[in-house]
Amino acid sequence: MQDLQTTRMPTGLTTLDPILDGGIPVGTMILLLGEIGAGHYEFAYSSIVKTLARIAKLPASVPRFPAKILYITFTRLEGDVRHEIAQSFSVNGVSEGSENIQFEDLSDLYFDRSLVPDDWYSHSNALTRLQKRSEHSNIFVRLSEVFNSSDPESLIILDSITDIATQTNHPNLWQDLTGFLRGVQRLVKQKRSLLYLLLSRGIIEPAKESEIADIADAVFLFRWEESTASRRQRVMFFEKFRGVMPHLEEQDLVKFAIRISTTEGFEVRNIRMVI
Repeated sequence: MQDLQTTRMPTGLTTLDPILDGGIPVGTMILLLGEIGAGHYEFAYSSIVKTLARIAKLPASVPRFPAKILYITFTRLEGDVRHEIAQSFSVNGVSEGSENIQFEDLSDLYFDRSLVPDDWYSHSNALTRLQKRSEHSNIFVRLSEVFNSSDPESLIILDSITDIATQTNHPNLWQDLTGFLRGVQRLVKQKRSLLYLLLSRGIIEPAKESEIADIADAVFLFRWEESTASRRQRVMFFEKFRGVMPHLEEQDLVKFAIRISTTEGFEVRNIRMVI
């Protein structure tokens, strides 16, 4: 466990990694909890882009770290996500390193029992869809297979917990989700990976939101605040960071103003708290 705390995986964000002594401890499951448009998606996208750019500059003889970027989506098309990532930031090395992004599209299972017509989300025939239903009784079974087959020391993005949580109004389904997340939290440590869980704030019940936050090793909160001249400002908080929070609080490094640009991506600037 000590090695998990001392080995850091860079986020790729040059304004954040130095604050975190080089990155985030491997084996960390981070909840990126954000108000709509406040920056939690931009954090994940910028981390992907900057990581790809950094890997592209490494000599072939140097091992990649993270070894792979795994992007899991329930409702979004792979092509749309790739296009959005590529178009959001003008950073060299993204196209060259795009082969290091592995996509897992679980939309077939997500929409399977919904009213959405099959041809809106799937290009497979009816027989193939029936086979998938028999092989993967529910989406958590398939997710387990995806996580089990993921490469060690990977950066994993789960887009998004919001999609799944809104479908779990039945108590048993909610228990399936929380139980699964507790299991994933252990697996991420075994695989020495880094996992971003994306959750939009204010959509599910506060108690459920808090339960997911309790399961995660760290919670990065993204929200809007009023700044000078009544302008809205994106702000990021470290609400929770197991093993790291005491060091951040000692240096008053828990609240950051956010700037997002096409050239630099997601940037943070420390906000000193005045008491």
